[in-house]
Amino acid sequence: MANFEAYQEYQRIDDFEEDSPPGEEDLLVHVPEGLSGYDKTKTLDSVFLNSNIHIYQFHQKNGFACMMLSEFFELFQFLFVVTFTTFLFNCVEYDILFANRAVNHTGPGQNPLDRNKVSLPDAILPSQQCTERIQENSWIIFLLIMATIFWVYRMIKVFCNILSYWEIRQFYIKALKISMDELCNFTWQEVQDRLISLQREQQMCIHKKELTELDIYHRILRFKNYMVAMVNKSLLPVQLQLPLLGNLVFLTQGLKYNFELILFWGPGSLFQNKWNLHPKYKRAGNRLELAQQLSRVILLLGVANLLLCPFILVWQVLYAFFSYTEVIRREPGSLGARRWSMFGRLYLRHFNELDHELHGRLGRGYKPISKYMNSFTSPLLTVLAKNVAFFSGSVLAVLIALTVYDEDVLTVQHILTAITVLGVVITITRSFIPDEHMVWCPEQLLQCVLAHIHYMPDHWRGNANKSETRDEVAQLFQYKAVGEKGQTVNRDCSLAAA
Repeated sequence: MANFEAYQEYQRIDDFEEDSPPGEEDLLVHVPEGLSGYDKTKTLDSVFLNSNIHIYQFHQKNGFACMMLSEFFELFQFLFVVTFTTFLFNCVEYDILFANRAVNHTGPGQNPLDRNKVSLPDAILPSQQCTERIQENSWIIFLLIMATIFWVYRMIKVFCNILSYWEIRQFYIKALKISMDELCNFTWQEVQDRLISLQREQQMCIHKKELTELDIYHRILRFKNYMVAMVNKSLLPVQLQLPLLGNLVFLTQGLKYNFELILFWGPGSLFQNKWNLHPKYKRAGNRLELAQQLSRVILLLGVANLLLCPFILVWQVLYAFFSYTEVIRREPGSLGARRWSMFGRLYLRHFNELDHELHGRLGRGYKPISKYMNSFTSPLLTVLAKNVAFFSGSVLAVLIALTVYDEDVLTVQHILTAITVLGVVITITRSFIPDEHMVWCPEQLLQCVLAHIHYMPDHWRGNANKSETRDEVAQLFQYKAVGEKGQTVNRDCSLAAA
């Protein structure tokens, strides 16, 4: 009988229609008439979450001007990449630029010595000829149409975001008494204290006398807490077991975006608004039907990813080329740098931990975990790297000496290319040579890492010097070259590939 009563209690919880915290159902915010722009009743979410840009993000991104400029520069950046790439493919005569075809400048007063010199305007086609080339290439026209559609969509979204930014700006100035000039000098804790004090003074939330830090954290991190839980419980298919390669983690920014689209805010998602779960997901009898529905949504999204994959791949290649080529030329060693992976940032994240708190905690653990990963070296690779660096350095030294002796050496074909390539090779090979003063103590380094990341499986203890432990740590701390990209479009072809 006791078991039956307990079962009845669980049934009532399962059939409960609301998913809000107790006492916060249909929580409303009332703002006194003195606050311009907030003279009507709103839900609490409209204050804390306005067009996905809430008060916390407004503070972290340093206010209205910075956010607006960032949005506009993203628009212009996309426009520049598309326009500049089209120009390079259709409006440049590379035979002249590479001196494969002679140029003869004739005319009165022309210096005979300058007649065969190639200038930059010589390699650029006239605008009419450039336009004809573009019109003759149907593939280029199709890509330009797709890029235009995406750019117009982004522009509309930017203008909608600006309206949201302006509303939050007014809330900061009128309600919180924080000017935009002083915003960057306020910590988030101070902003949060003003929110709580404002509730005590103005009674903005009609059905709740006081706001707590937990109320604010819950609304800011509602979906991120779900993601943290699903990653920790291995509910998301991000770990793959591949032949020969073993256990791999695959979680990019695009794949994470697709997960959020399916689960949280896309068409057919589990939530009916920014807080409440659909009641049908709380009934066990609907489980099979909902699973089939979710399967169809994933299939459709996978097809959409597959169709968009070529365009997104082209964009990411172009963006990576324009963004990182100069960095690699200046600092080739950056290819071997590591960063916390997307999987690591989710797996190591605490519940109710804001972005700046997570960033600070993992930032403090960056140096010890870098030292730990760099303490594993391959003696064979070290020997090879030392010899490759020696041979490359010898050739580079001769080329530099010849250039210093006579600068005409630079006019020899491909001499600059050889100097650049040799410099890159030397920098890369030296990154594989360990510091001669380094002391190998992986156990101590791993303990230092533990002090910051707060995660250490039992089988790591006493096994910090094992390659298996290093491989598991590498899943959390990946190479930048194989990790997620810093700036990408919101979707990629990751689901289609999976």
